[in-house]
Amino acid sequence: MTETTTKIRTRPAAVILTPAAERRIADLMAQAPEGAIGVKLSTPRRGCSGLAYSVDYVSEEAKFDEKIETPGGTFYIDGASVLYLVGSTMDWVEDDFAAGFVFNNPNAKGSCGCGESFTV
Repeated sequence: MTETTTKIRTRPAAVILTPAAERRIADLMAQAPEGAIGVKLSTPRRGCSGLAYSVDYVSEEAKFDEKIETPGGTFYIDGASVLYLVGSTMDWVEDDFAAGFVFNNPNAKGSCGCGESFTV
């Protein structure tokens, strides 16, 4: 009888966070409301193209959420949204007029003119 061994490999994160995005998560966690355990990315249905990006504080882990440990705090990805986000890069961009998370999502087939929502 041969003995089998199981190899456990770590898989890459569904979303790649740029250093600027990680710093912003750290800033958010530094001013988080009491009870917040991290920041969570989800893709609720809204906007003229169907799905939107939403980043919010989270106070408890959900069973199927993906969890990414960053230097400034824990970043979660909604389990139901992972398929729409695999391979995406999340960045934080600030200029003279606006600041916000920006997503480079290879799964997005289109987006609305205002950039608030996307289709897959």
